[in-house]
Amino acid sequence: MHIYLFVLGLVLGSFFNVVGLSVPVSQPFVNRRSACPSCGRTLTSFELIPVISYMLQGGKCRGCRAGISPIYPVVELLTGTLFASAPLVLGWSDELLICWTLISLLMIILVSDVIYMLIPDKILLFFMVIFIMLRVSFPLSPWWDSIAGALMGFSLLLLIAIVSKGGMGGGDIKLFAVIGFALGTKLMLLSFLFASFYGAILGIIGMLTGVLEKKTVIPFGPYIVFGTLTAYFWGDHIVHLYASFLR
Repeated sequence: MHIYLFVLGLVLGSFFNVVGLSVPVSQPFVNRRSACPSCGRTLTSFELIPVISYMLQGGKCRGCRAGISPIYPVVELLTGTLFASAPLVLGWSDELLICWTLISLLMIILVSDVIYMLIPDKILLFFMVIFIMLRVSFPLSPWWDSIAGALMGFSLLLLIAIVSKGGMGGGDIKLFAVIGFALGTKLMLLSFLFASFYGAILGIIGMLTGVLEKKTVIPFGPYIVFGTLTAYFWGDHIVHLYASFLR
């Protein structure tokens, strides 16, 4: 079953790449033939095998030999790994439906924010509807924690955007509203904490190494993605570990 979930995740990861690249620029992604972004050549089935095709082609198009973005195999491999490992962390429960839906949202956001620095409203609205249906069937305890999480996630990021005068994008604000509804108040706050921590650490490293300048604009979406995954899978364990050090 875990092997099946891994393969399913690889295939879905390939699809999430297409969605994340297409929706922000209003391109159709259903029934569209995949093509090289450099030369426009339609890709064959051999070139569309998740991860494997990228490795066999050395990360280059077979036609024009232009480089292929590594985000394709990264998202495919990450999706497969997360799909397969989720039952090991959460067990075989109804919460897996929430988990796999959350992973799907985060992988699409990762692609769109890295490539375009944009988190599309269409994606957020689509997944918000799914999370509402799932949380009606599998509510948090208490049930209103979803509503409180959405309101707090939206308000917190909006306040930061106002105080920082645009330091936080509108897509980030709405994304945390969706995350808050799906995960509740506590995990939403933890995801923001971890996202801020990752952003600060990598930002400092980037400036110290000269990769980033002080006023370089970088997308916050990837940090939200990994901060949310950290909070969702290991947040409670990390909080308990931290609390044990304070005793």
